[in-house]
Amino acid sequence: MNQANTYDYIIIGAGSAGCMLAKRLTENPQKKVLLIEAGKSDNYIWIHIPVGYLYCIDNPRADWRFKTVAEKGLNGRSLLYPRGRVLGGCSSINGMIYMRGQAGDYESWVQATGDEAWSWENALKRYKSFEDYHGDANQWHGKGGEWTVSKQRLRWPIMDKFRDAAVEAGIPSSDDFNRGDNFGVGYFDVSQRKGWRLNTSKAFLKDAVKRSNLTVLTEAMVTKLKIDPVTKNCSGVVYRQNGISTEAVIDSTGEVILSAGAIGSVQILERSGIGAAAHLNKLGIPVIADLPGVGENLQDHLQLRMIYKVNGIKTLNTKANSLFGKMMIGLEYLLKRSGPMSMAPSQLGAFAYSSPDQQSANVEYHVQPLSLEKFGEDLHSFNAFTASVCNLRPTSRGNVHITSTHPEAPPAINPNYLSTDEDRKVAAESLRLTRNIVKQSALAPYMPEEYKPGMQYQTDEELAKAAGDIGTTIFHPVGTCKMGRDDDPMAVLDSQLRVRGIHHLRVVDASAMPTITSGNTAAPTMMIAERVAELLTRE
Repeated sequence: MNQANTYDYIIIGAGSAGCMLAKRLTENPQKKVLLIEAGKSDNYIWIHIPVGYLYCIDNPRADWRFKTVAEKGLNGRSLLYPRGRVLGGCSSINGMIYMRGQAGDYESWVQATGDEAWSWENALKRYKSFEDYHGDANQWHGKGGEWTVSKQRLRWPIMDKFRDAAVEAGIPSSDDFNRGDNFGVGYFDVSQRKGWRLNTSKAFLKDAVKRSNLTVLTEAMVTKLKIDPVTKNCSGVVYRQNGISTEAVIDSTGEVILSAGAIGSVQILERSGIGAAAHLNKLGIPVIADLPGVGENLQDHLQLRMIYKVNGIKTLNTKANSLFGKMMIGLEYLLKRSGPMSMAPSQLGAFAYSSPDQQSANVEYHVQPLSLEKFGEDLHSFNAFTASVCNLRPTSRGNVHITSTHPEAPPAINPNYLSTDEDRKVAAESLRLTRNIVKQSALAPYMPEEYKPGMQYQTDEELAKAAGDIGTTIFHPVGTCKMGRDDDPMAVLDSQLRVRGIHHLRVVDASAMPTITSGNTAAPTMMIAERVAELLTRE
């Protein structure tokens, strides 16, 4: 093998974890790093304009365009399942919400792994290290890091009224959801810089690519890992670029780091012979490591999109449905980098208890001053807002597996939403909680009328069915290569994210989470990468 194709580290996937790792690992000029991304460069304007997610999701320029199988819990519906295929990965197409989750999430990781490195206190130190917070540095937030955390650059009267109604319903006002207990209602902080989307490519790669020890390949599809079936050593990767198959290897002390995401990392492991032997045998793939947990334990947040018509107050529906309104929206963004074009998909957030039985806030709201039938369609012609509510700690578990050895073949994604009695119960409670918020006096002057799912749904059984009709992914798949203790047969990784039974191979992305965090998952994925960077740069 040509020395030019030999590296200390090969990172597969330039997403939320991969870009950070590329920067951290190249801080040592003696270490040579290869970063491989299946997608293109992020030089696509709609990636950087915040509202541009509308033009990136389900667009092959930036999205793998996956779909789920027909879901029983969703009454037979199949969902779009967006995953970033571009520099920056999902951080180039996601909702830009900066959310760490709850302290208890990390304590559950400690229990799952036996490793105190994953405690809330240790995670908080990592968050602060890469954060550039809009306020002063304090016990909760850092200043001067690569990742800018900004306040949103717009407000809507209907959002303020929903916030007031939530307070009336017993949810306290909050100006910061990232202190370990996110119970409250307020505007989300966002991953933006001066009105532009911040993705991990800009935050981490922009400086790192200036270093001579980093090589970045785009439009390069990793077909499989190079693993010796006898020694179980992972020595590199095989990838295709411009129709040509090429190999890259690591030196004897190096590592391959798989950061292709909760879907992509499973695909690459299974194509390489790592996974459940029974499944690999069906596809004629020689088994290198029989790890039945690969592709299992899939968790995701299912949002239930409740829509309310309102009167006497304007929403984005009417503003964006006229030519003049669209022109004014564009002009405001051009001149001020503010207004609807600067907005994250959801502006107002709330974390609440679906019932008194919960130990901490277990549902999250994403509230929007608009409504539409489904993603990609036009806004409704009437004034309305959407209050999407999701179960933060679902007990349903799904799976994802390859169906072919062909690298471009889509996997079978089965989230298994609403498959447990507990999740159906929380869904019914969540819909009732939303109704309780909306009936408060703060919203009463605007005569909110439930458009979806509709007041005809009242019993637990009816509301669970309604949840299946209006539920959709909020794009937070995790857990498919979970870390865990040695005695957990479904743990794919140890607590340092090393693949069990294989040398020189780690999985560093959202798939490593044993349980999903209580909120949006981009920031926790970066924190996971920071942890592995600590391990590797101290060696």
